[in-house]
Amino acid sequence: MCIYGYCRISTKQQSIERQIRNIRAEYNTAVIVTEAYSGTTLNRPEWNKLYKRIKAGDTIVFDSVSRMSRDSDEGFALYEELYTKGVELVFLKEPHINTATYKSALQNNVSLTGTNVDYILDGINKYLMTLAKEQIKIAFEQAQKEVDDLHQRTKEGIATARLNGKQIGQKPGAKLITKKSIEAKKQIRKYSKDFDGQLSDVECMRMIGLARNTYYKYKRELKET
Repeated sequence: MCIYGYCRISTKQQSIERQIRNIRAEYNTAVIVTEAYSGTTLNRPEWNKLYKRIKAGDTIVFDSVSRMSRDSDEGFALYEELYTKGVELVFLKEPHINTATYKSALQNNVSLTGTNVDYILDGINKYLMTLAKEQIKIAFEQAQKEVDDLHQRTKEGIATARLNGKQIGQKPGAKLITKKSIEAKKQIRKYSKDFDGQLSDVECMRMIGLARNTYYKYKRELKET
C-alpha cells in the first residue's frame, strides 16, 4: 500500500508549493506527484502515469477536489471508478467526500427487520446512498462553477477594457521583443553575410542555434529596420 499526494496547478501564476506543504502536513511519507498547466484528466501525463500504477489499498491525497478534476461529470465518474477499484481518496479541504466517509455511508445501512417495515427501511437506505452520491457530485460541480465563474469574469473584464479603449494583448503587426530575440538578432547581424559577417544562412543558423523559421523571421525584421 502506498500513499500518493497529487498536486496540480493550472497557470504560471499559481504556486504548487502550498499544495505540497498541505499534503505533507497530514501525510509526511506521501509520494508527491506534480502536474502543471492542465485542465482535464485527459491532458495530464503525470496523472495518467499515476493512474496506471495505482492499485487497491493505495491512497491518493488531494489538497482540494478541484485538483482531481474541475469537470463535475468527469470527476464523479473518476471518483466512482477509483472507489470501485479499492483506492482511497482523500480531499483535505472537503473531507466529507473522502472515500472513507462515502464507504461508511454505504455500509452503515439501517438493519432490516424481516417485517413489512422493511419496505420503509429499504427506502431509507437507498435515500442515504443517493444522498452520499449527491454530496460528491455537488463538490465537483462547485469546483467546475468556480472555473466557469473565473472565465466569465475574465471575459467581462476584457470586454470592459476594450470599451474603455484599452489594448488587450499584442497589437496586430507588432513585433514581440524579448531578450532572446535581441541577442539572436545581434548575432545574425554580426555573422550573416547579408549584414556584417561572412557566413551563409545555413552556417549562421547552426552557429546561433535557431530554427529555420525563427532565423528568417529575425533576418526579415532586421532588414525592415
